[in-house]
Amino acid sequence: MSYSQPTLEDIWKLFQETDQIFKETARRFQETDLKFQETDRKFQETERIIKESNQETERIIKETSQETSLKMQESDRQFQEKIKQVNESIGRLGNKLGDFVEEMVRPAAVRLFRERGIDVHEVHQNISSQRGGEGIEIDLLVVNDTDIIAIECKSSLSIDDINDHLHRLAKIKRLLPSYANKRVLGAVTGMVIPDNVAQYAYRQGLFVIAQTGDHLTIRNDPHFQAKTW
Repeated sequence: MSYSQPTLEDIWKLFQETDQIFKETARRFQETDLKFQETDRKFQETERIIKESNQETERIIKETSQETSLKMQESDRQFQEKIKQVNESIGRLGNKLGDFVEEMVRPAAVRLFRERGIDVHEVHQNISSQRGGEGIEIDLLVVNDTDIIAIECKSSLSIDDINDHLHRLAKIKRLLPSYANKRVLGAVTGMVIPDNVAQYAYRQGLFVIAQTGDHLTIRNDPHFQAKTW
């Protein structure tokens, strides 16, 4: 088998074809590189958008959190103010009811204690005294020549009220020296007197005045021994 030698024209044609292939390959590499560059740009743009979006989201969350916190603080302040107003209203109502109890007991006080063998004949209302940095306030003071009975009047009587009255009774002679030579006794009354509170007052040696039907009565039984100060 014999081979013909390539002519110059054949070599030139092969060179042109090879050069065309290289150019085409280079062009495709350039296109691919541009596509990679475009893809990278889009990734960077996407990353920037995500970053900005996250920053904006964080800003919105922070502002919303701060706004919510301020609203909660304002709501809490308003709620506390409402509670204060309600407590003040309850306090005023309690004082008015206490005054009502006081006015209800005052005209019956002499009769009630005379029925118990204590011949009182005077009733003094809203007694107060300040001496040596101490103070005392007594709702009703029922008096005769040898005895005084200090009555505490409440809308709803509690054990704390009884303890306060016991402290009050202990300093009457010191702060009201005009009664220093008299026998001091104590009594409590209220529109509402729970049984356990009445029993506690009884055990402390206090008279318990309560409403029974249309009348006020002393609830202590005939065997009761009043404490004296």
